[in-house]
Amino acid sequence: MNTITNDSARAGASVGLTGDTIVFNGGRPLAGRIEVRGAKNLVTKAMVAALLGEDVSVLRDVPDISDVRVVAGLLTLHGVKIDRNEVSGDLRLDPTNVETAHMAEINAHAGSSRIPILFCGPLLHRLGEAFIPDLGGCRIGDRPIDFHLEVLRNFGAVIEKLPSGIRMSAPEGLHGAKVTLPYPSVGATEQVLLTAVRANGRTELRNAAIEPEIMDLINILQKMGAIISVDADRVIRIEGVERLGGYSHKALFDRNEAASWASAALVTKGDIYVGGAKQPEMLTFLNVFRKAGGAFEIHDDGIRFYHPGGELRPVVIETDVHPGFMTDWQQPLVVALTQAHGVSIVHETVYEQRFGFVDALVEMGSDIQLHRECLGSQECRFGQRNFQHSAVISGPTKLKAADIEVPDLRGGFSHLIAALAAEGTSRVSNVGIIARGYENFIAKLETLGADFTVEA
Repeated sequence: MNTITNDSARAGASVGLTGDTIVFNGGRPLAGRIEVRGAKNLVTKAMVAALLGEDVSVLRDVPDISDVRVVAGLLTLHGVKIDRNEVSGDLRLDPTNVETAHMAEINAHAGSSRIPILFCGPLLHRLGEAFIPDLGGCRIGDRPIDFHLEVLRNFGAVIEKLPSGIRMSAPEGLHGAKVTLPYPSVGATEQVLLTAVRANGRTELRNAAIEPEIMDLINILQKMGAIISVDADRVIRIEGVERLGGYSHKALFDRNEAASWASAALVTKGDIYVGGAKQPEMLTFLNVFRKAGGAFEIHDDGIRFYHPGGELRPVVIETDVHPGFMTDWQQPLVVALTQAHGVSIVHETVYEQRFGFVDALVEMGSDIQLHRECLGSQECRFGQRNFQHSAVISGPTKLKAADIEVPDLRGGFSHLIAALAAEGTSRVSNVGIIARGYENFIAKLETLGADFTVEA
């Protein structure tokens, strides 16, 4: 096994997945109801935010995924007491006794998640120092931490790079700063928010990300006592405060998981009710889903996604920051677009290497060509950098069974639904990585009537 497989196996095992390979008998529509809980991209950051408070916090509707367990492990190393209600998904986080963790223990988490970089600001406020190990995460493109480090320097952090990671200190405390992002990065925006709320003075962040998960994190920080304003022109202003308390908050639903199941319904000609999904955060996806020939019904407690019959239609998609079409939505939807009658184009503008999952789809019979040019109305950051970041999908093509290996989180789910739609028996390996962001996906597949076995 390679390193990715070992990591994914551990990730799957941490949430009860007994094997790292699934054998699918495809060609059966998925139908039924499943539930989605809090967004992976929010709950892990909200857990880190609890470090900033001096009282107990309660985060509700937290999914049981391996990324949550990684963050919980790091928080526990730093003295945060965590109690979980397995039925409701509520987390109680008590940061009363925050302390410095041993470097070796922290380093044991290296490669498991990129979340540790966001511990920096809170730990510098609470302890005056922080150590961050080497960072992992899905291999979908360059996610440099240099900008994170530069932001922290602007706030007054002193940074020392070591062979095993990065040590930081704040001998004179942290102060407010003026920060302009070259790109509205979600991670960089989170870094500024988690650092600025307790920094001395005012912080102004320009060209900030305004994703729903960012806004929900701001809601949490405001509940804790932070003073944050958001302007219409992507400017966030924070007035630092000396003390923050705890929070009680129900996490925003995972719109990425909801969109993934919607795409699964479309490509398998199925009918999936996604409990917990909400319309406002999925507005852009719903428009594209309808244009492609999918149908949906909005209800108070969820959204029903289904294939209404007839032919699927080609679409042109350009991924973008919110309120644009999310990069995490395109990979599962590409599988459905292989069944559309005509030529679809997907221009990826967020991550430069997000089409690694396409090779397996081509092996399964799809007609997908990758291009280095910007095939869309907007020029993006990758147009002159020799990355294959535009896909042309011609269809429909009949998907055939194959043995494939999961490359990353969203690409991995795309492989699952391709195997479910293909005629014959497919063997999908390295599936543990999917447990990073999809809670109980094995049980959900069973609920929806998928025909598969998990190899122990």
